[in-house]
Amino acid sequence: MHLLIAAAGSGRRMGAERNKLLLPVAGRPVLAWTLEAALATPEISWIGVVGQSRDQAEVEALVAAAAPDRPVHWIEGGDTRQDSVRLGLAALPPDAEALLIHDGARCLVEPELISRCAAAAARGEAVIAAVPVSDTIKRVAADGTIEDTPDRQALWAAQTPQGFPLAQLRRGHATAAAEGWSVTDDASLFERLGWPVRVIEASASNIKLTTPFDLTIAEAVLAARSGCS
Repeated sequence: MHLLIAAAGSGRRMGAERNKLLLPVAGRPVLAWTLEAALATPEISWIGVVGQSRDQAEVEALVAAAAPDRPVHWIEGGDTRQDSVRLGLAALPPDAEALLIHDGARCLVEPELISRCAAAAARGEAVIAAVPVSDTIKRVAADGTIEDTPDRQALWAAQTPQGFPLAQLRRGHATAAAEGWSVTDDASLFERLGWPVRVIEASASNIKLTTPFDLTIAEAVLAARSGCS
């Protein structure tokens, strides 16, 4: 199974002036933890790290320090996530048939979840990791007033990894480019095209590190895991 790690993060909401994936958490860069989980997943045979040129030297040093036992390649991304995935698709080796895409900022992902997503994608399914929503969700108008309360039993919070048959994903990106569509993840692209995507239940700990508080949570989760090992 081939894996693209989206690593073009910014540090804006972290209050940092650099890529948040290079910030330390539990003594190591965020991206180092993500890469460790990927390398601990036996189904993953090839990894592409998609990022911005300004971060290439640091990311490549981080990869070298991990001493990977399978190919890990740097891929220069684009201005948007959609552009970066498209460039990642172009860099895949010719034997690739299915693909996982994972946010580098989800450094708490566990190899078991990656394995389940990989197995589904290898069967030809389009899947995303997700968790049922536990909060009551309100739809709010521009003036701040509540419009309605969707039934949370039908709501899931999307995560990554997301897995897809490669030929179908490439067709989707080609259609998006031709039609000028802009989507925030590849599952949304499949939905827009009317192609089915199944959820694979994940853990609430598989958060995307976005704010300083998220770093605090990640520190606590990693400390707890270390204590159990």
